[in-house]
Amino acid sequence: MRFLFVGDSMTIGRAGDFTWRYRMWQHLESVLPGAHEIVGPRTELYETGADAAVSHAYAAPDFPAGARRHLAGWGEGWLHMAPLIGGTVAETGADVLLISLGLIDLGFYTNSDQTAENVRAFLAAARAANPRVRAVLLPVIPNTRAEKDETFAAECARFNELLAKTVADLDSAASPLLLGSVPESYDIHMDTYDGTHPGPTGEHKLAAAFADALHQAWGIGGPYRGRA
Repeated sequence: MRFLFVGDSMTIGRAGDFTWRYRMWQHLESVLPGAHEIVGPRTELYETGADAAVSHAYAAPDFPAGARRHLAGWGEGWLHMAPLIGGTVAETGADVLLISLGLIDLGFYTNSDQTAENVRAFLAAARAANPRVRAVLLPVIPNTRAEKDETFAAECARFNELLAKTVADLDSAASPLLLGSVPESYDIHMDTYDGTHPGPTGEHKLAAAFADALHQAWGIGGPYRGRA
């Protein structure tokens, strides 16, 4: 089973991070030993000084090079990933997509309706490359900007509604889609280091959101047992 992590800055992580991808890899190693592979065209972390994804300084030395693969980018959202996903799925043979996107789109590039259209374009391209691809999509987690900007907060809420509708509309037996759930205990003031990007506790909670969705809905793996 080939898993592809797709995301923005919360998923790629920056130099010195563990990343929630590492926590998810640990989980998959425990519940699907020898029966999974992490795929993707990129392995780097974002380096603040270079303002580019050029770092390999992961906090965990036991995170193997092959498991560091992903399709995530600092400042990249649905807008950027929709044109890339078809080729990536075709080249990697990915059959399970774990997706966390949308905040950067709404913050800088597109409104909720436009972002939802990019979700549909992304899914169409992924399915064209693999008609049996599965995907778990995590709703947007509003950051501290949403606490002060009512318009932005409203756009985040509206997009999450549109995302849920998109998943319901496009779900199929051949290519199942699943809307993940943001952990009820996720606190942007405690589980992030800057009000947006996950720290160690946030990483575990994001990994748990995907792991538990896979297990509860599709019987893949098992409950998340990682600890912050």
